[in-house]
Amino acid sequence: MANDSDFIKTVFGLKMKQFRQKKNFSLQDLANSTGVSKSYLNEIENGKKYPKHDKIAQLAEALNCTYDDLVSTKLDKSLAPITEILQSDFFKEIPLDLFGINKNNLISIISDAPKKVTAFINTLIEISKNYNLSKERFYFAVIRSFQELYDNYFPEIEDKANNYILENNLSNKPYSGEFELILKKEFQYEIKSLDLEQYGASGKLRSLYIPEKKLLLLNELLDEDQKTFILAKEIGFNILNLNPRPNTYSWLDFTSFEELLNNYYASYFAGCLLIRKDLLSHEINEFFQNAEWDPKLFENLIEEFTNSPETFYYRLTNILPQELGIKDLFYLCFTKKKNTDKIQILKELHLNQQQAPHANATSEHYCRRWIAVKNLSNLKGNEKVTDAQISHYKDSGLTYLVISTSQKNPFSDGTNRSYCIGILLNSNSLKKIKFAKSDQIKTVNVGVTCEFCSIPDCEVRQAPPLRLEKEIFNENMKKSIQKIRKEML
Repeated sequence: MANDSDFIKTVFGLKMKQFRQKKNFSLQDLANSTGVSKSYLNEIENGKKYPKHDKIAQLAEALNCTYDDLVSTKLDKSLAPITEILQSDFFKEIPLDLFGINKNNLISIISDAPKKVTAFINTLIEISKNYNLSKERFYFAVIRSFQELYDNYFPEIEDKANNYILENNLSNKPYSGEFELILKKEFQYEIKSLDLEQYGASGKLRSLYIPEKKLLLLNELLDEDQKTFILAKEIGFNILNLNPRPNTYSWLDFTSFEELLNNYYASYFAGCLLIRKDLLSHEINEFFQNAEWDPKLFENLIEEFTNSPETFYYRLTNILPQELGIKDLFYLCFTKKKNTDKIQILKELHLNQQQAPHANATSEHYCRRWIAVKNLSNLKGNEKVTDAQISHYKDSGLTYLVISTSQKNPFSDGTNRSYCIGILLNSNSLKKIKFAKSDQIKTVNVGVTCEFCSIPDCEVRQAPPLRLEKEIFNENMKKSIQKIRKEML
């Protein structure tokens, strides 16, 4: 918890409540026995107050326990696993209020059903171990849930970014020089481009900020768009007064959830500076009015705003739900390393109630029928491939218009990337995207992973449907058991 005092008050409250419930006392019963007000007792149990010595003695006598039983910070077996959470930075690092969760209410839930909550916590720990879920990956999952909760749209940041654009007369397609000048003049930054590999740093280290000197070191291998995004994000850290903050890009010095959240806010601000909301809203709406899908026109639309498809696709997740009312969508970023067939999902976001396709940590094989995956395979000598398809998820019955762009990664070890946005096809989206009805776009039955796919004779299957077969076997066994019971009764 925040400090030792908070921990002591919380443990005292938990123990007092436990002893009270063992005697089947209500708060009013305890108040009548001790002369301590019911409201004060409630604050004690919620970890807000710690009683004086004379009141602790009164409470111990009324609850038929010793003074030491109450003041000891050692919890009994039923609550022991909770100690680690209370003493950790869990409540500090994860701002539960973002999700409308009150810390004291959560503690109250723990104390009401300690055995069940303990079992639940232990289950989470076991799952995290089995799936190698690190603290970092857990926090990233929390961030995604936070984004999805708010449709990945934060109007206050949009407004601050828009005001900053107007105040500084930024161009519609900003370049790194604009932002570099702002950082130097307005925020007194010193900026240098260096060969960071000469210091033993991996080529994946794009930048390093040294706050003591306001010195920003940029990897000299950065292309223009990568450099522009990093500089825009630095402006975001300053304008939004975000602290604590990470000092490296990519993520290397992870310390707290708050740092991760601030990094997201700064990235969001950067996206607003790079692609203006009003301009993109107008242009994407115009593009959706085309009767036919044209990949070249879509690439031209991307290039009108940025040379980074990743920035463009992700910015669409901010704009489509709020400006065009298209709320059911997903965004995915795939990677494929050179000389390997392994496809991984690097980034994901689901602005609907469906969680497929999604990343997993079980080494299953993602469906090779996805347009984003096919694009990765079709890159070859090309620098960029853009295409679209209607993806029908056979098992769920849902159908998405999926637009994807793949590109060779100019910065890393030959790892190519593929970005896609999937829009659920329903009456709303079909009304707003005219080319979604075009016969020009191929409709393809797709799965999620080969291990759980029911598509027969799939020409690109990478593994047998083992998980699906097991599920079918279990269902058949249940039917057989029901049949036997029916005949025996």
